[in-house]
Amino acid sequence: MSSKRPNLLYILSDQHAASVMGCSGDPVARTPHLDRLADRGVRLTNLYCPSPICTPSRMALLTGREPHENQVWTNENILSGAHATWPHALGAAGYRPELIGRLHSRGRDQLLGYAARAVGDHSPNHPGGPEPVRGSLHGTNDPLRVSLSKTGAGSNPYEFHDEDVTEHAVTRLDEIGRARADGDSTPFALSIGLMLPHQPYVANREDYDLFDGAVPPPRNPSTSTHPYHTAWRAETGIDDVTDNESNRARTAYYALVYRMDAMIGRILDALDRNDLASNTLVIYLSDHGDHLGEHGLWWKQTFFEESVRIPGIVSWPGHLPAGTTCERVASGTDLTATLVDAAGAPALPNSSARSMLPILTEGTASSGEWEDRAFSEYVTASGRTHRMLRRDRWKLCYYTDQPEQLFDLEADPHEQVDLGQHPDYAAVVDELRTDLLRDWDPEIVQGACTEKARDLEVLRAWAERVEPPEQHRWLMEESMSRLDQPQPA
Repeated sequence: MSSKRPNLLYILSDQHAASVMGCSGDPVARTPHLDRLADRGVRLTNLYCPSPICTPSRMALLTGREPHENQVWTNENILSGAHATWPHALGAAGYRPELIGRLHSRGRDQLLGYAARAVGDHSPNHPGGPEPVRGSLHGTNDPLRVSLSKTGAGSNPYEFHDEDVTEHAVTRLDEIGRARADGDSTPFALSIGLMLPHQPYVANREDYDLFDGAVPPPRNPSTSTHPYHTAWRAETGIDDVTDNESNRARTAYYALVYRMDAMIGRILDALDRNDLASNTLVIYLSDHGDHLGEHGLWWKQTFFEESVRIPGIVSWPGHLPAGTTCERVASGTDLTATLVDAAGAPALPNSSARSMLPILTEGTASSGEWEDRAFSEYVTASGRTHRMLRRDRWKLCYYTDQPEQLFDLEADPHEQVDLGQHPDYAAVVDELRTDLLRDWDPEIVQGACTEKARDLEVLRAWAERVEPPEQHRWLMEESMSRLDQPQPA
């Protein structure tokens, strides 16, 4: 294998809102290391997640296939081992892809193409497997009201996980550096899976105090009146979030982003210290965002920008222009095709994802044949199917049994005016709907979800009784979860 092929460092965080970075223009966020990475490469300003929920998005990023193509719509759906992933593609090209940290995949195959894995997930490998014990923070990791009442300074178990991931990553890069010094020029492919800044909205005291009193309230707290959003707020009990709760949660979130950035900084420092940066393609992105109170919503699970738009930074010294931005509309799966292309690996054969290398190399001045287009899809716990199309300036949100939403993101970047039912925009809605439904049938999706739900009933019962071994499991201890003191409402 030629030493001219790039190394790969792929960093995937969890629930990082694209706007909460210094390089995104946030005056409060402290992200010096992500800002440093952006200074070295290209920041993508219109990058979208394949699904606004963890596992469907992550499995899509692995395969370059959309959730309906993977048939992974929930956090318990299992990705078929017959689907080729980008680690498979890089392995076929002669790399030995390694993963340190979060994969968030269910099923017996906890590698999905990786040759080695360290640290693992805190969540069970199998549906129905033993859940971690969270003690006083029980439920705060889920989209539940308690995640907004138990917020503030304390101890977040996900920080312990990511510290472990960071230590392993730095150690691995130091090992690679020593091998390089001894003459081994084999390119590496290293994935880093982080949990932060996913809720619980609890951060260590030192970090929390850095942001206490500095984080502003949501810019657009007025609640969306769309039937899905109204029902979601009622279901999760977030219609009565107090200002104190919102402030504590947002403050903790900024602190968690700060801590995550510090860990990424240690990894980038190890890359530099071992003279590995000059031919390393570094990709940073997240699986989805977080509303943080915007539109009266929290967590993810919608197609509002705060939930579905994700941060993206790509650096490759000597190949990509440093300190630039790319405003083209793209999917996170397009970054999957990009890294496969850069590595000279075989393209994923059943993926419609597009390599961004041409537009990233040429900069934003060259449009080429790139189509500004990205899809995202989501299936609710009750089985409702939703899909989004972002195309050019427009965003269409399609709901199988509820009104469509249309936003003009050029004129209305904060999505204040829903044009979906406006007669003057009926032709735009019709055109976008035709595009959205061309390869996606909501009835087929609902039917497949129902079938999978039946299978999951048996799989859960099997795991509960058989207790299959957890191949890659990071053990969360109850002592890792703590609030410093009860918080006032």
